[in-house]
Amino acid sequence: MPDIFPASPVPPLSPTPLLAGTVPATPRRTWRIVRANARQRADYLRLRHDIFVTEQGIFTGSDRDRGDDDPRTVVLVAVDTAEVPGTVLGGVRLTPHDDGPDTGWWVGDRLVVAATSRTHRGIGTALVRRACATAEQLGVLRFEATVQAPNEALFRRLGWETTGQGLYHGVPHVAMRWPLHRVRDLIAGTKQPLGSLLSVFGGGVNGASVGALGGPGFVGDDGAPVPGSDLVAACDAILPAMVEADPRWAGWCSVLVNLNDLAAMGATPVGILDAVAGHDATSVARVLEGMADAAAAWGVPVLGGHTQTGTEPSLSVTALGRTTRPVPGAGGEVGHDLSLTVDLAGRWRPGFEGRQWDSTSWRTGEELRTLGGLVAAAAPAAAKDVSMAGIIGTSGMLAEASGTGVTVDMAAVPRPAGTSAGDWMTCFPGFGMLTADAPGACRMVSPLTEAATVGRLTTEPGVRLRWPDGVETPVTTTVTGMGRG
Repeated sequence: MPDIFPASPVPPLSPTPLLAGTVPATPRRTWRIVRANARQRADYLRLRHDIFVTEQGIFTGSDRDRGDDDPRTVVLVAVDTAEVPGTVLGGVRLTPHDDGPDTGWWVGDRLVVAATSRTHRGIGTALVRRACATAEQLGVLRFEATVQAPNEALFRRLGWETTGQGLYHGVPHVAMRWPLHRVRDLIAGTKQPLGSLLSVFGGGVNGASVGALGGPGFVGDDGAPVPGSDLVAACDAILPAMVEADPRWAGWCSVLVNLNDLAAMGATPVGILDAVAGHDATSVARVLEGMADAAAAWGVPVLGGHTQTGTEPSLSVTALGRTTRPVPGAGGEVGHDLSLTVDLAGRWRPGFEGRQWDSTSWRTGEELRTLGGLVAAAAPAAAKDVSMAGIIGTSGMLAEASGTGVTVDMAAVPRPAGTSAGDWMTCFPGFGMLTADAPGACRMVSPLTEAATVGRLTTEPGVRLRWPDGVETPVTTTVTGMGRG
């Protein structure tokens, strides 16, 4: 058990005062928590030595390790604001669990509080709480600590979960995990209502299931095969807040997401229709300019639509494509590999950092069309483009439609340098395709993308994340609730 968090006593939470008599005055906090600068880090290291080496004798000589030299490490310190302003009274360290690429697994450790500040000041508790909040801000998806056994009750009161027990340097410790729900909450907010909302269409045409929501094998898919033809139709709307904040980008994305849907079906786009509204002609014109840029880049005509001013912003686009062999999102089977093919080039879209990766606006038309044809050329058993549910949520959608579960290998997912695991796994990546097929059967290879096997379809329903230590953590048991496609 390599991590100590905390290895110094932390004062218990203050009991709730009796609701009788005079309400006691709330003591004024005489310290604040900040990210440590170079001087404060040095003071924190000295404080750690005083406690871990001199006072507790857990380490001999020094308690420093590779985490102190990792440039990604974040140190939080509590500094005095009253008696001796600037004095470091306590601190805690957050660092990636592994030396290699960040998988989103971090640990909190080396929590210390100066001996003179351990009584009724709440510094230790506040440092733990701030560490949890900071982990979320850093895009961490698994956050753990190994605490001395007497402090387990405190951490549990703060919301931590116990995952194991053991000895560290002969001292009983407890392994604990802070519950992070970023992926689960994204899925719940974007996809989980779909099953109940769309159940109204479950009867299909004249009470039959044929033709309902794409028809058997394509229910809930990226696009819908049009009965009696080789056409595939896709329809997507853009969030009104995005239309208002960046109209031209919204116009571009309205084409992008629909053509991605067709690409995931293995279809070649033949035309798009739009419905756009806005406060005035100027704002609507900017949306249409973005659409026109995208249509020209992909070489797809805008066939028509509806345009309105004097109302709240809105934008939806329908795209039509052709294929005689549509690729379903529901074609996966237990044991199939899950692969991700993604364009890592680009950057976060200004104003949408951590949410939208722009890998397309600077690509040539030829490159965009090449990307759009990858699924059709590979003909995998199943495919879905990464949607607003992110890589993990979309993996769950493919698995759910296929009647399976899925385990995503966090260490295998290709990711742009400088992005956090939390941001990348939950963002819209511009161009990203998830495919399922027999092991080794389908690898969409292109010099424009990175491709990797990132998981496996399983018999156990739901979505789980597999970490480098072999631990699997559940995300959700259902994604859309629509069941098998």
